[in-house]
Amino acid sequence: MFSFYPGALFLEAEDFSSDNFIVRDPIITIGGGRSASASFEIFSSAGQVAGGENTSVSFVSRSGFLYFPFATSPTASATAGDGKVDLTWTSSVGTLANITTYQLGTATVSGGPYTFESVGNVLAFSKTGLTNGTAYYFKVRSFANTLQLAESSQVTATPSSSSDAGGGGGGGGGGGGSSTGPPQVIFSGRAYPLSKVTLLKDGQIAITTIAGPDSNFTVSLSGLSTGNYIFSIYGQDNNGRRSDLFAFPRFISQGAATNIGGIFITPTIAVDKSEVKQGDNIAIFGQSVPSSEVTILVNSEEEFFIKTPADNNGVYLHNFDTTPLEKGQHSTRSKVTLAKEISSFGKTIGFIVGNKNVASLSEAVIIKGDLDGDGRVNLIDFSIFAYWYQASAPPSSVDINGDGKVDLTDFSIMAYYWTG
Repeated sequence: MFSFYPGALFLEAEDFSSDNFIVRDPIITIGGGRSASASFEIFSSAGQVAGGENTSVSFVSRSGFLYFPFATSPTASATAGDGKVDLTWTSSVGTLANITTYQLGTATVSGGPYTFESVGNVLAFSKTGLTNGTAYYFKVRSFANTLQLAESSQVTATPSSSSDAGGGGGGGGGGGGSSTGPPQVIFSGRAYPLSKVTLLKDGQIAITTIAGPDSNFTVSLSGLSTGNYIFSIYGQDNNGRRSDLFAFPRFISQGAATNIGGIFITPTIAVDKSEVKQGDNIAIFGQSVPSSEVTILVNSEEEFFIKTPADNNGVYLHNFDTTPLEKGQHSTRSKVTLAKEISSFGKTIGFIVGNKNVASLSEAVIIKGDLDGDGRVNLIDFSIFAYWYQASAPPSSVDINGDGKVDLTDFSIMAYYWTG
């Protein structure tokens, strides 16, 4: 607000308050500096200190009392070797902060205590000097400078030498014992209570499972050949709504078991109106992990962040007042936080603010070139396309024009429908 005094114009801030706190005039002088001209003075506070600040020639600065940095949780995987464990993890994506380093925690007891070491701003690390036959447990933390923002779920692996298999005695059939058989990949994480979880390999459904009442799931895939794969996974809630697709490329080694843990499937989301009369409420709802905190983002000229709890079944609901929204197209999406774990934002769903209320119809829109079925045509679909390019007997879902081959014609169709 503006206050007028003889010969000067002072800018002051309004109070911010809730049921349990009040911030008095946050833009008063507390060492933040002063700007002046012949006709006015602006007294400002010191901005909020946040790790990982970044500047450029053109940027948006969100400082003060209302913005706080956070990051998505990395998803870690562990592959055992001889006296070592090779670890990889997905990038932790920071908001209002840049991730500058990761720490790896190691323990010999499930749940810790962990010994953490800094491994730098990398997405892979080999933990060496380990004892074969001993189970080790690992976690990965992400930092913006010295500020910890996120932590992965625990993954485990047991180092062993190739000679451990078949070790020693007696000359039974199959000699040698240097191979431990085809590689196996074990996936684990969180979805929704008693929900269907689908795992895809190179864009094709490989296996499905059902999450437990606590939303946790574990599924394994065996009989793989050594090589590069694109794995992806999604959840389907109790009303048939699908999550965003979680995809990760991996190189699988012969004779090694790879554990990919800490998968945090994004919440499902829906709205009760495709068009809402300005000033009326629109219900935003979906399903996630039980007793978690769901953050709903409504995109407009001003972004609105709403936190709402999920119940014991993981169901969340928020009636959003559209009064502050301008008329036109808007969208919303959500993410979930449980303890120190944070998922990425999930699917984006659109709605219109207008002059009437129109009920939403839950109809799937099939886009040509959407090979993984997540409602978008992007690099994940291109990776699947590249895998099957000019291959013999490609799946019908990848053969976009249905001519029995995957070639530049299919790519042209994909490029036309590209959403990014």
